[in-house]
Parts: sequence; C-alpha cells; structure tokens
Amino acid sequence: MDCKGGTRSEESENTSVGRKSQYWDAKDETWIHHYSPETKQQSKQWTAKGEPVPKKAKTVRSAGKVMASVFWDAKGILFIDYLEKGKTINGPYYASLLDQLKQKIQEKRPGLVKKKILFHQDNAPCHKSVIAMEKINELGFELVPHAPYSPDLAPSDFSLFPNLKKFHAGKKYGSDSEVIAATNAYFDELDEKDYRDGIKGLEHRWTKCIQLEGDYVEK
Repeated sequence: MDCKGGTRSEESENTSVGRKSQYWDAKDETWIHHYSPETKQQSKQWTAKGEPVPKKAKTVRSAGKVMASVFWDAKGILFIDYLEKGKTINGPYYASLLDQLKQKIQEKRPGLVKKKILFHQDNAPCHKSVIAMEKINELGFELVPHAPYSPDLAPSDFSLFPNLKKFHAGKKYGSDSEVIAATNAYFDELDEKDYRDGIKGLEHRWTKCIQLEGDYVEK
C-alpha cells in the first residue's frame, strides 16, 4: 500500500488516529449483480477417490446490476444508497448523499454529534469534485487522506464487500428490488464486531502507513 503524499507529522496531525474525541466513518461503493457465479472454492464438489470431477458449464455475471453506496461506522450501517437506473453519481449527487449521511449520524448516533468526524472515501472524481469538497467542509467532516490506487486503505474492500460478494455468489435475483432486499438483509444480520473490526483495520493500516512513511503495508 503506497500512501505517500505527505510527511509523517503532517498526516498524523491531519488524521489524529485513535483519539477518543473523534469518530470514524467510511464510505465505499460496489456493483451487485442479479447473478454472480460462485467462486472456484464455493463451487467445488466432493467426489470419491478415483471418480472424475464433473464438468460444469461456464457461467458469467448478469448484465443486470445495482450500484450500492454504503456509509458505515464501527457500530453498523448508517445508510445505503442504491443508484436508480439512468442516473450517475456526479458531484451534486454525491453532495446530496453527504447531506443524508450527516442527517443519519444525527439520528442514529446522537451521542457522537459533537465529536470530530473522520471521514474516509476513495479518490473517485465525484468524491474530489469542487461541490463535494465544499459540502464536506460545510458539514465539518475531516477527510482521512486516501492514497491513489490503494484499495487496501478502503475498509469496505478488505472488510465488508468480499463477504457480501460471497453471500450473493450463485444466487439469482429477478429484479433490482430483490437484490436490494437481499443486500439489506445481509447487512442486518452482521454483528457489530464485523463493523468494528473493519474500522479498526482502517486505523491500523493508516497508522502503519504513516509510521513507514508511505512504504507498502500488507497487514
């Protein structure tokens, strides 16, 4: 993980990792298909010794899919936005999601409203647009710097999404609404520990990256 772009003292001061007066929130997005093939591990079948392995027809992901933007913290999901067909996530659209995030924090985490919100997002163009950055400043969020091309700094990519994709693999959905219902049910069943570990993982990776002054981090 290359997180170069600032000095150790600058990044430590900007992120202030681990202070009790601050609160971490993360956002990431993923496509969820109406059908995704099982992984090789999932599709393995037990066979007796000497029996040939049955051949399987090659399957591909469906064209039907839903974009889910997931906002979450160490306690759970704050809210999920499912992009409607025909729409795109641009600067104004993303700014409106940030307004919703602030509202959800006030509703679901009233005891944390006065804490400084450390907000993590990737470097997608809509996230870095002028209108989005102005909205982040307006809401009082403090961005956790995200290095270019560093998926291992996105807690959703190493925490929530891999297991979500395993959950959906092999299942067939007839509509976007079925995908959405199944996804919501999946997140509802997760323990708080799953979310807490994801945020702790982000803090750990970022702190390690600062300590190594931008060198690659595996764990």
